[in-house]
Amino acid sequence: MIINRSHTIWGFGTLVATIGLGVLYVGQTNPGALPFNVPVIPANLPWLKAVEASATDGDFGATPLGLLYGMAGLLIFIFAALLGWRRKRINWPIGSVQFWLRGHIWLTVLTIPLVLFHCNFKGGGPMTEVLLGLYAFVMLSGFYGLALQNVLPKLMRDYLPEEVIFDQIPHVRQLLVKEAERIYQLLQDEASGRALHHTHQDHDESHHSHGHGKGSSSEKLTSNLPSLISFIEKDGIPYLKSPSGRHQRLVSHQVSDNLFHVLNARLDEDSTRILERLQDLCDEKRRLDLQVRLHFWLHSWLIIHAPASLILIVVTIWHAIVATFLYS
Repeated sequence: MIINRSHTIWGFGTLVATIGLGVLYVGQTNPGALPFNVPVIPANLPWLKAVEASATDGDFGATPLGLLYGMAGLLIFIFAALLGWRRKRINWPIGSVQFWLRGHIWLTVLTIPLVLFHCNFKGGGPMTEVLLGLYAFVMLSGFYGLALQNVLPKLMRDYLPEEVIFDQIPHVRQLLVKEAERIYQLLQDEASGRALHHTHQDHDESHHSHGHGKGSSSEKLTSNLPSLISFIEKDGIPYLKSPSGRHQRLVSHQVSDNLFHVLNARLDEDSTRILERLQDLCDEKRRLDLQVRLHFWLHSWLIIHAPASLILIVVTIWHAIVATFLYS
């Protein structure tokens, strides 16, 4: 989800709601700090009759308003967890997916003041400490994922102008390997004299050359084949076959350019064209590997964030049940 102008209303609404929650909190905990009176929520409301503790005891979470803050936070947790369910039901008329995404972001941001006010800016027993730690972890992982979603797509547009459909990457990698192996096999055939279809023509032309002038292009190609074949065998094909390219010399763009430049300086024109083709294959492999890494970082945070969010909901519900019996 990219944060843009479409989030203005959500951001403004979250800010206003935070201010309102803060005013109510201060009005309950320190009425004299405000120039106006804030109505106190009575404790005899339905489902709040068991609450007897007051804010003066320092247990704001057990007051009617504190309990309302806690329940609102729990409802937002549940709403946020339902985002994955909503994404799988695109045609359902329960708000658009974009609406749910924006709500997921800004309502969970609103849980920050709700949780802080509910716990009165302090921890409690071991269970409360665990719950706050888990909440902090879920929020941090969520903000981390949001930051990645706003940064990585731009990097992918800048460094991957020809982005490949992610599911097609393994197939494209196989095509790169097959192309390199085809080039390698052709060069081996040429080196052994099985595929030099111009050998006799070049040989005849060499007899008509004057003195000891330059040899034919085929003779030059043949003389350079051993080093070119060795490079493809030891560096090119292993790099293209490597899943991530790690521990391969060609994985570094700078090192790769230097190796190809040094080898290119020793080759003739025909060999250079072959080498340029191999370099294109390696560059394409490097771009595919970068796309895989960026895709991994773009989605891997969910592996941690989603289960932690579900655990948070379960622990929060358990916390509410324990608190209800504790103060009943």
